[in-house]
Amino acid sequence: MKDIIIFSFLILASSLSAQEAPDGMILIPEGKFLMGRESPGPSDWKPEHAVKISSFYMDKCEVTNRQYEEFCKATGNALPQFWGNDEFRSGPAYPDHPVTGVSFMDAMNYARWAGKRLPTEAEWEYAARGGLAGKSFPLGETADSTTINFGKKFNGTLKTGSFQPNGFGLYDITGNVWEWTMDFYDGNYYQYSPLENPRGPENGRFKVIRGGSWHSGKMCVQTYYRNGLPLSWVDFAVGFRCVKDIK
Repeated sequence: MKDIIIFSFLILASSLSAQEAPDGMILIPEGKFLMGRESPGPSDWKPEHAVKISSFYMDKCEVTNRQYEEFCKATGNALPQFWGNDEFRSGPAYPDHPVTGVSFMDAMNYARWAGKRLPTEAEWEYAARGGLAGKSFPLGETADSTTINFGKKFNGTLKTGSFQPNGFGLYDITGNVWEWTMDFYDGNYYQYSPLENPRGPENGRFKVIRGGSWHSGKMCVQTYYRNGLPLSWVDFAVGFRCVKDIK
């Protein structure tokens, strides 16, 4: 099954190769995958269900302090909550580390300014799996501190791109920082999610975050793990990356 999925990815990528990805982004080809995971006991990542995703572009790396500072200077948007904090590696002294201390709306405003948007939860998981079927982590069924920044091993964020990318060429898609998505959070959403390009519930109190962080345990950096935060929440371990529609 893994070989079939990777082969299909190569065919799709080849057919779209004429459309060059924007700078710093990767083409994620259209495809179908099993979202979520079957497991004993109650959870919000069940039932495992088929989802079809249209092609899109995604940032290779999480948005960095340098990129976010450029946005703030250009728009007058406030700097992140922990800006200048060495403990959280936030500010101009850490230009290539992922930005943190930004709310959902901050992330949305950055994405609009950059001519992009935030990923849906389904787009994020499809991309995070990197073409692998039935695996818990972006590179397979195992993970440690040589492949993902999690479990407080490094006591903070690392420069984006510090580890091997997944099968789609995405860096730090789990670990380093949690990433905001577009979708409202609903623990029962998978029971009624549509097949094609699901976009989450119409409303809710929380937005979905994905991927875990440097501060998270191993459970949280699995590709199917879900969590949610209030839209106004700012956190030392939450950042984001953007996507862009293919015209």
